[in-house]
Amino acid sequence: MSVTRLSPAGLQPHTPYHHVAVATGSRHIHVSGQVARLDDGSPVATGDLAGQVAQVLRNTGRALAGADSSFEDVVRLTFYVTDWTPEKIGPFMAGVESVAEELGLPQPLPPASLIGVDHLFEPDVLVELEATAIAN
Repeated sequence: MSVTRLSPAGLQPHTPYHHVAVATGSRHIHVSGQVARLDDGSPVATGDLAGQVAQVLRNTGRALAGADSSFEDVVRLTFYVTDWTPEKIGPFMAGVESVAEELGLPQPLPPASLIGVDHLFEPDVLVELEATAIAN
């Protein structure tokens, strides 16, 4: 395995992600921001944060697979969510949990950031996800 994830003592406990990823490998994979769109560009789960989170994870999984990689190789996830408030963590995590088994998401997740933004490139886009992976 090219990635080891850990959460050293002294860092915030009980997070749904690891705080650190240590990677070895020769291929750096950078997945551009994925949104809740199908392969024909049509929107998915309009107005539904949980549904959009699930779709961006599916799309990110497809992008990783295209690079002969998977979520096991991911060292960093960056989520951008529009109009973020702490009350949205429930629907956000429900979206993650709904596809965790389907996509083989590591639990806890790789190191991750969730960044609240005013808006994304289209009004219906509630979440965008970038990923970085290291593979052999």
